[in-house]
Amino acid sequence: MPDVLGWRCKFGAIGPSTNTVVQPDFDAMRPPGVTNHYSRIYTPNAAALSNETFRAGVGVIGDNVMDAVESVMTCRPDYLVMGMSAITFFGGAKGADAFVRRIEEFSGVGISVGSHSTTAALRAYGGVKRIAVLSPYWPVMNEAVIAYFTEMGFSVVRDIALQCKSWTAIAEVTPAQCREALLDLDGDDVDALVQVGTNLSMVRLAAAAELWLGKPVVAINTATYWHALRANNIHDRLEGFGRLLAEC
Repeated sequence: MPDVLGWRCKFGAIGPSTNTVVQPDFDAMRPPGVTNHYSRIYTPNAAALSNETFRAGVGVIGDNVMDAVESVMTCRPDYLVMGMSAITFFGGAKGADAFVRRIEEFSGVGISVGSHSTTAALRAYGGVKRIAVLSPYWPVMNEAVIAYFTEMGFSVVRDIALQCKSWTAIAEVTPAQCREALLDLDGDDVDALVQVGTNLSMVRLAAAAELWLGKPVVAINTATYWHALRANNIHDRLEGFGRLLAEC
């Protein structure tokens, strides 16, 4: 018998314990018959992130991922959705593939991750070759993001790293700050804008930005959840989250 509430699909959603944005974002995009079951990756909240400490902090999160996967598998989800993007960009396409393989072999179910989901989203829009990237990260992490997208065939024209001082401070970045950053990134030499960092609140702002910029603006939480839905043959069209969920 199917789950009474998750009769179409039960998602196990995995994200850092410091992340307060990805869980409500995923829930906002949840269609009827799909349920999200969040499992928190234990993440000490760094008090003063820097280029030197950022990647080390991401490494700690990566080391704790499997505990969160093991925990959420006790509710027997049909599929996993990764609500933490940084670790899915390390090592380019091979690194992302290895991460996916590790999780899927351990859990026995499929998973959508931010890096590959965003690539799939950009390709679904069509005609995107040149992108600009916004992140809450530090430059050392943006370098990994740029290397990944370059390997996937995109030219990264510009990027902004907001250099948030702690993991929780990412969720304190205002829509006005994000809007200003998008305007700084945009230009005639950019086909689409991409936002990474799942604790940065952008799903609705990105949808609005598509209207006033006249081009795709991909928020990573939207791309990842969209990818998970489509991977499970769920093709509901949802308004309010941009063209990706409304049309693709």
